[in-house]
Amino acid sequence: MDTPDSWMVPHAKELVKLLETCNHSVKFCGKHEDVTEGDIAVFLSCEKIVSKEIRKRNKYNIVVHASDLPAGKGWSPTTWQVLEGKNKIPITLFEAVERVDAGPVYFKDFFILEGHELMDDIRKKLAKKIIELVIKFIMIYPDVKAITQTGMESFYQKRTPKDSELDVNKSIKDQFNLLRVVDNERYPAFFYFKNKKYLIKIYQTEKD
Repeated sequence: MDTPDSWMVPHAKELVKLLETCNHSVKFCGKHEDVTEGDIAVFLSCEKIVSKEIRKRNKYNIVVHASDLPAGKGWSPTTWQVLEGKNKIPITLFEAVERVDAGPVYFKDFFILEGHELMDDIRKKLAKKIIELVIKFIMIYPDVKAITQTGMESFYQKRTPKDSELDVNKSIKDQFNLLRVVDNERYPAFFYFKNKKYLIKIYQTEKD
């Protein structure tokens, strides 16, 4: 992982513990340069492209991306799909190559959202599926087979704090999916009214 403040860090460390209980030798790396020689390198929540030099250190270099590749390459695919109104989120485990999200595919799967989950719960479901796919790959290694990506290619752009802006002229219902995917601390929802900026934080509670 090359993003130390990523939401995925605790889930990645959970994966390390699970693999260690199965008697695998595992090393958690906080940057690409720390990757050592081995059988499988798993790149999770990485912002940098994995160089050829780093990839040569392991027999396999796998990445998990929450889209039906080659559709939905790029940034924050789960968030963008929730904003599109999707509740069935595809997920792809593939081999890292020089081009972004372009490597041959090993597995595809999906996870289901019910439409009420906020970002923390969405991430938990995503992390659970990521861990499942990585463990599946390791369990069948070295008998793994990949297929070339086929289909229409598309890209999601990187989200910025500005993407959390609400429209004061639209209802909460119309903007609920946007409220679902904001991060209350890093990029909370906000709106402008009477030349003032207001922040909104959202939490789910039990019914009264």
